[in-house]
Amino acid sequence: MEIESCVAVVTGGASGLGEACVHNLVKGGAKVSIFDFAEERGRKICSELGDAVLFCNTDVTDEKTVKAAVEKTSDTFGKIHIAINCAGVGIAAKVIGKEGPMPMDQFNRIVQINLVGTLHVIRLAAEKMLRNTPNGDGERGVVINTASIAAFEGQIGQAAYSASKAGVVGMTLPIAREFAEHGIRVVTIAPGIFETPMLAGLPEKAREALYKMIPFPSRLGKPSEFALLVEHIIENPMLNGCTIRLDAALRMAGK
Repeated sequence: MEIESCVAVVTGGASGLGEACVHNLVKGGAKVSIFDFAEERGRKICSELGDAVLFCNTDVTDEKTVKAAVEKTSDTFGKIHIAINCAGVGIAAKVIGKEGPMPMDQFNRIVQINLVGTLHVIRLAAEKMLRNTPNGDGERGVVINTASIAAFEGQIGQAAYSASKAGVVGMTLPIAREFAEHGIRVVTIAPGIFETPMLAGLPEKAREALYKMIPFPSRLGKPSEFALLVEHIIENPMLNGCTIRLDAALRMAGK
């Protein structure tokens, strides 16, 4: 699918990986709707990029706000061709911590944002994609999700996070198979360690320790590099039903 003239929605589009996708898509000629609750930052991006960008104050765990954002996007730009799910949280907590068992509310919150929130956007955006006129390959839309290498190699304290991201990986192929008859592709990216707001507060020594874990290049990934892969997935019709690791050959050890 060609990016030019497409309409995309990007959850978590006001920062980090999502923001990088917004900038790259607009550069490629797309119109983009940011689904985020960081209103001040989201509106600042809109003012920088102009009429090609729309901000929708959205909580991905709340079906009503997601539906309202999808409708607003469709009403403003006419269609939706691409859905990119970058919204997520990674709060660490042991199952049995110093104060006892992990509160289930904490586990549920992470799953609601990372997994259920992703599905809210997929199903509501894809409903709009069904109305698109297919291109020469029969494509009507593309869905791109964000998992994590923690889906495969979760660390101590990542039970909730890993479970939520493994869920994203696990639903990729079934949804791709379901959507195939409609010409909608579904692909998931599993990033390694990237420069995002979640890691911005780490002390320099901790960052250096992370660098040493990464084979090559021995540094954190750049959001722009994530956005480049998103761009390629959109443009390459043979990518479907898969999860792509973007991790510089990093395999997280158990301890």
